[in-house]
Amino acid sequence: MQMIAVASSNLSAVGYDREAQTLRIRFHNGTYDYYGVPEAVYLALMNASSKGQYHAAHIKNVYRYRRVG
Repeated sequence: MQMIAVASSNLSAVGYDREAQTLRIRFHNGTYDYYGVPEAVYLALMNASSKGQYHAAHIKNVYRYRRVG
């Protein structure tokens, strides 16, 4: 999965696997995969002015996840 660096105080990079609907977020303290994430949510995250706030409001505690690194 290709990771794209992002400007954020919490997130450092984001990747997305369209076929698996898996969103990978690299935070400054670890990397997590989120499962069953629609592409629209990934695109909205990438276009959000605050990626940390978007994650907290629309991804965290919404999608199943696990730490991968």
